[in-house]
Amino acid sequence: MNSKEKLSALRKLMNKHNIDAYIIPMTDAHLSEYVANHWRVINWISGFSGSAGTIVVTQNFAGLWTDSRYFIQAENQLKNSGFELVKLKIPHTPEYIEWLNKELKVGETVAFDAKVFPVGLIQIMESVFNRKSIKINGSLDFIETLWTDRPEIPKNKIFIHDIKYAGKSSNEKIKELNEKMNEQSIDYHILSSLDDIAWLFNIRGNDIDYNPLAISYALVSSDKATLYIDKEKLTESVNKELITNNISIKPYTQIYSDLSNLENGKTVFTQLSKTNYALYNSIPKECFIIDDINITSIMKAEKNQTEISHIRETMIKDGAAMVKFLYWIEKNVGKEKITEISASEKLRNFRAEQEGFFGESFGTISAYKSHGAMPHYSATKESDVELKPEGLYLVDSGGQYFGGTTDITRTVTLGKLTDEEKRDFTLALKGTINLAMAVFPYGTKGVQLDAFARKPLWDNHMNYGHGTGHGVGFFLNVHEGPQSISTNSTINKATVLQVGMLTSDEPAFYRKDKHGIRIENLILVVEDKENEFGKFLKFETVTLCPIDTKPVDVNLLTFEEKKWLNDYHKDVYDKISPFLDEEYKKLLKEKTKFV
Repeated sequence: MNSKEKLSALRKLMNKHNIDAYIIPMTDAHLSEYVANHWRVINWISGFSGSAGTIVVTQNFAGLWTDSRYFIQAENQLKNSGFELVKLKIPHTPEYIEWLNKELKVGETVAFDAKVFPVGLIQIMESVFNRKSIKINGSLDFIETLWTDRPEIPKNKIFIHDIKYAGKSSNEKIKELNEKMNEQSIDYHILSSLDDIAWLFNIRGNDIDYNPLAISYALVSSDKATLYIDKEKLTESVNKELITNNISIKPYTQIYSDLSNLENGKTVFTQLSKTNYALYNSIPKECFIIDDINITSIMKAEKNQTEISHIRETMIKDGAAMVKFLYWIEKNVGKEKITEISASEKLRNFRAEQEGFFGESFGTISAYKSHGAMPHYSATKESDVELKPEGLYLVDSGGQYFGGTTDITRTVTLGKLTDEEKRDFTLALKGTINLAMAVFPYGTKGVQLDAFARKPLWDNHMNYGHGTGHGVGFFLNVHEGPQSISTNSTINKATVLQVGMLTSDEPAFYRKDKHGIRIENLILVVEDKENEFGKFLKFETVTLCPIDTKPVDVNLLTFEEKKWLNDYHKDVYDKISPFLDEEYKKLLKEKTKFV
């Protein structure tokens, strides 16, 4: 079937079940950022391959709601599909709910598969739809009926993340979790988010692109920790390791029935924004539910000393790969054909040479000139352009290593620059440096530090539209809270920056149809000093890679900013040069000379 035929078949099912609107989200049963092929329903039904969007189908209209990152892509991919692009005014908002409330008549019914919807979103729907007595039905998975050759839920083998990297056994982590649960009188903690489960049980997998995760659920009580997973995914050695750490193993879907059989009056803890509505509905109404950030999310965000040691080692490896890549670009651009896509493939090859490399941590943003002005640009065969010895090239990339996860952006000069490009670059760089130099009292939240990064731009009536920093996992998700640095924090507003938290530092600036500039490092929260005014913290910049100084207008840097840049470059050279041959060392010396 083509997209129009699939849409027609869906409408027939809607008619059969008296459904007036059907909603299809982009996510999976674990509300993940990246999903396995089994849950790529929007791509299957409409042809749209972007990573953010929601489809709403009525008898008279079929629309894809997505944000500005995907407007051009969606317009192209939805042609002749029967689906129309609806441009979100505000990214990451469920604007289609208000649209449905206006379009549907009193008493009509909206349906969806509750297994792929967060609890909070359903609660918003209930609040809005109640105004017109619009009914909600979350029990209809029409896609399972229509998608006859649907890929199965992955059954790839999982593996244990060695304690030499993790620093703590899963048994130790479970005991610490139990202590925190007891402090809050919690009887059960439900874990649906795959990164929390992977961290708690020291397991990793291959089920999802870029994130080394395994499709699973978990339920922890004071005397038992249960992993719900397809047993085909377990090797004999993994099974033995889990049992040794007192972890019970049950079939993947059994969590629904186990939750429905919880004793009345028990206290159940779960982060509703990370819990699907079907799972939530399985909990007996007589149980008391606490909704807050997963306890494990806080625990894993505060990296232990073993993890921190490996992160520092991993940054050296990743930095060496980046130096080789930047040297290759500089040496060959204009002499051989290098495109955005071929450049990103070359970068992956350099990373793959490093010991402990597992894969990329996200799809590389390889953006030349005006493409850099799109913060989440992804080169396609149609958009791919050749790099030439002129203008700016932005590359945002990262790697998954057994010893950590990396995320780095460098914007580099390929040829002669304009004064505007230099000024824009320098102001963005000042933001990166200002945040890296921040000293702050214990108890500070990321939302309070965001202005450090934006001030140089704000002083010149300039700004960027995304967050400044996101949390980063340890051989887990590259985007991983609960910590963040942003003007727009929501649930993460309550998260205090703690020692051991790893966060990105990525101020930027974009001029539409001209260029994009972003200089991103990862920064680690470390102790500074304690005095009569309290305990103070600061950041350690752990990413190691030279920052291009050709576009820097030194006159715009303060003495402190120049000192930071020079000190950082000395650190980069001292740590990376021992792992490079003489040719690369010579280049690195040149790239890290004082400004």
